[in-house]
Parts: sequence; C-alpha cells; structure tokens
Amino acid sequence: MQPNDLSIAKEELKQKNLALVIAKKGEVIFETSSHGIGGLLKAIEELDQEMNGSSVADKIVGKAAALLCIHAGVITVFAVTASEKGIQTLKDGNVSCQFENRVPHILNLKRSDMCPFEKLVSDVSNPKEAYGKLRSLAAEKRLI
Repeated sequence: MQPNDLSIAKEELKQKNLALVIAKKGEVIFETSSHGIGGLLKAIEELDQEMNGSSVADKIVGKAAALLCIHAGVITVFAVTASEKGIQTLKDGNVSCQFENRVPHILNLKRSDMCPFEKLVSDVSNPKEAYGKLRSLAAEKRLI
C-alpha cells in the first residue's frame, strides 16, 4: 500500500525537522525550514494551482495558515501545534485536520502577545481576502 500524501508530508516534517512540507501524488512538492507564515505564502506563490489537492504538514497552524490552506485548495493538514480558531477554520473549509497539540491562540515570537498575522485575520472569513492581507503584511515585514 502506498503511503498517503499527509503521511509523507508529516514524516518528512519530523525527520528533517522542517517547518512546512507539502506533498501531492506521493511526492514532496515543497519544503522549508523557515518558520512563520512566510513559508506558506512562498509555497502559494511558487506552486500556484499545483497546491490544489495537496496535503500540508506544518509546525504551527493558526487561523491565518488555515485560511491560506483553504485559499490554496489544500485537502488535508497536519499540525504539530494548532490553535482553536485554526482547527475550526479548517473544519469550516472542509479541510481534514490532524494535530498533536491544541492551543487557545498562536503567539508572537516573544510569546508576549497574539501573533500579528493571527490578529490581522481575526475577523476575516474569506480565504482570498485573508491571502491579500497576509501577503501585504509579510511583504512589509520582509518575510517574502
């Protein structure tokens, strides 16, 4: 039996200690060790329509990452750590989701406040709108 894309992405994430792995049709199509939302935004830009139908393994998935996955047409997501809003957003977008740790919120790097990307999309439910806003903030912060 051939392993599924989510299993492939998950195994690669853990074995190589990466931040993000995307698999489709039995192959890894994107991987990065850069943390934060920048990696997912870069994947969307590089892969474009190729992400449609893919599986994502990510260290941290909050609402921002969940909306980006929905925008890109991802069908399954694994997160080492997922927020309540991230999990709910994926469910609402009909994206299958697995996670190891569930947390109330995704925090910023200093762990002093909520992640700025999470704050930005806290009232956004449209994945395309979220992509535009997140991309602008990431560019402003020179993450992409």
